[in-house]
Amino acid sequence: MQTTPLLTPHHALFLDFDGTLADIAAQPHAVHVLPEVVPTLQSLHHYLGGALAIVTGRTVADIDHFLAPLQLPLACEHGAQYRLGNGHAGGVPAPDLTPVLDALRPLLALYPQLLLEPKSAGLALHYRQAVELEPLCQTTLAQALQQVPGMELMQGKCVLEVKPSGPSKGRAIGDFMRQPPFAGRTPLFVGDDVTDEAGFAATQELGGMGVKVGPGDTLAMARFESPAAVRAWLQQAALHLHTVPSSTGIVP
Repeated sequence: MQTTPLLTPHHALFLDFDGTLADIAAQPHAVHVLPEVVPTLQSLHHYLGGALAIVTGRTVADIDHFLAPLQLPLACEHGAQYRLGNGHAGGVPAPDLTPVLDALRPLLALYPQLLLEPKSAGLALHYRQAVELEPLCQTTLAQALQQVPGMELMQGKCVLEVKPSGPSKGRAIGDFMRQPPFAGRTPLFVGDDVTDEAGFAATQELGGMGVKVGPGDTLAMARFESPAAVRAWLQQAALHLHTVPSSTGIVP
């Protein structure tokens, strides 16, 4: 593993949310964003000339809520929904998930420990409170998806995601890197889950670096031990970029 570099004004920074900026919580709504995170991101967004984006499985509304008052560039729902730095937004149309919802209804009634999280382009089924139900959840969703073309099942940390089969975090990062202010920079993507592996691969194919948070096999070239280490690195980066001479085009 390599050492994660200190950010320069020539980087484009992509960050996952859960397990990266914020510690994993028992339920998605229970996530707590520490007070220093928002001002640190605000500073980095400024010093990087706007080339900072959140790349996450969360919805746009979730991220805007947790990082208020910031409204950063976003690739949400694993790239199915996005907001560019120029304010342009878009994404795939909402699919008809009636067969999936019909299959899940008796499961949710029988096992209240399960949590269904609706999204604009899919849904997530969380089983963190009942990990022994993973095989049943997976079988139920896989069978229901046979009736919904164009959608796929993706495994995360104690969550199963139903999402459009085209978008991914890697594709989202590639799309961002073709747009200003990201274009021409060296990308760096920090994430913690198997869902981030496509992002690591795309980032490194573009000459940048993927950084894995926590244990586990990964394509990433570098690693942080925990979200706390990520937050410390981001704060250090903001302090460093504050000292960059104005001749670089970044004005503290």
